[in-house]
Amino acid sequence: MSLQRSILRNTVQGVLHVSAWLARSESRAAVSRRVMGALALATIRIKGIRQAKSLNDLGRQWQRGFPSAKQVPVTSVTDTTVYAEIHTPCPLRGTGNVDACHRMMEFDRRVVARAGGQFVVLQSQAEAAHTFCRVAMRWADADVRELVRPRLP
Repeated sequence: MSLQRSILRNTVQGVLHVSAWLARSESRAAVSRRVMGALALATIRIKGIRQAKSLNDLGRQWQRGFPSAKQVPVTSVTDTTVYAEIHTPCPLRGTGNVDACHRMMEFDRRVVARAGGQFVVLQSQAEAAHTFCRVAMRWADADVRELVRPRLP
């Protein structure tokens, strides 16, 4: 592995660990939201993320927010929805803390919103036995209610 790639990987993992620490506690939720929003804004500016022209492009714009599209593959695109996965190892993996996952995904929601869409987590690495996240994206004015599983008490 090259030095540059190693530095990037360690930097991403460091940011994820700090973000997860912020997101783990409800008392830090507001700070977590601001930090993830600031990271998203910086990424949007640096990577030039723009309004998507098609659903395929919506998925590509979201992927641009990450160091490697291989870690966040788009798995399918239907008439209304882009489905993708997040394979980057998350510090919340297996913790059961899906609320913290939701707070960390503020980054993704902001990036996708900049591209003209909305972002939904279908399956989280935080859930037991899941090693990657499954997500969906639709246009901002689309109904996403049928994508979201009801929370059990």
